[in-house]
Amino acid sequence: MSVPRPVLVVTSLHDPTADVVIGELHGRGVPVVRLDSGDFPASLSVEAEITEHGLRGRLLTPSRTADLAGIRSLYYRRPSGFAFPHLDEQDARFAITQARYGLGGVLASLPGCLYVNHPHRIGDAEFKPAGLATAAKAGFLVPPTLVTSSPDAARTFIKAHSPVIYKPLYNPVHLIDGVSSVVKVAEVAEADIDDAVAGTAHLFQQRVPKVADVRVTVIGAEVFCVRIDSDLLDWRTDYSRLTYTPVEAPPGIRPALHRYMNRFRLVFGAFDFAIGEDGRWWFLECNPSGQWHWLEDETGLPMCAALADLLERTP
Repeated sequence: MSVPRPVLVVTSLHDPTADVVIGELHGRGVPVVRLDSGDFPASLSVEAEITEHGLRGRLLTPSRTADLAGIRSLYYRRPSGFAFPHLDEQDARFAITQARYGLGGVLASLPGCLYVNHPHRIGDAEFKPAGLATAAKAGFLVPPTLVTSSPDAARTFIKAHSPVIYKPLYNPVHLIDGVSSVVKVAEVAEADIDDAVAGTAHLFQQRVPKVADVRVTVIGAEVFCVRIDSDLLDWRTDYSRLTYTPVEAPPGIRPALHRYMNRFRLVFGAFDFAIGEDGRWWFLECNPSGQWHWLEDETGLPMCAALADLLERTP
């Protein structure tokens, strides 16, 4: 009897979303190997031989062994970064680089594996200018947007497109007094712009007069749309003030979603839209590693089952 091919889940130790997906797969009898690339090399090791047929070898965790050629799919979530605290700074920098291109290169080269999503494709899709340009080409409505390090260009844009909001181009989580915090989306005026803008790149975007937001979760061929009502500029700042309603996408949105996904070669994406006062949907962003499970809890939409179907490679 052949052993079923496992699903590889690459994420951090504390990831409730991955937990529910793994539970669903276990309930179906699908074997799972979970690892955090940040555990390398302390409790995770790799043996990979390059052959004319591709990679051959295995990954070893404290409790599981995965045959590199036998992994059916990889669910790439949010693994922790490589760290070598026992080494001095120069040696640690070298070791991190070797781990990234060694273990990272192996994880990105698994033969016959379905990636949800491929880590390189995630990296490509996380660049906001590329995402916005692709969205416009795919057929979405995209608010006028400026990426600049010029104070004069920022002032000119704000004058032409007011009201305008500022968004970080990438929003890493920072710990402030032990509490996770991110840079918030905020409205800006001409008077707010000073020479400090020249210090780095910034994203300015015309604010869409909206009546609600929509989170669209694309899982393979499945599309789940949830309307989010609140009085917030950025609904992610206070989940207690949100209400959720499953909705259908207007004509043209679904084909545009798949054009966008195909451009970045994604099979999962969490899209955010603003619903304008005229009912049109305006593209804001797509997170290729976005959260989704809390929406299933709120609405009952079968997102976990759809993701498990994808990872199990069920038609």
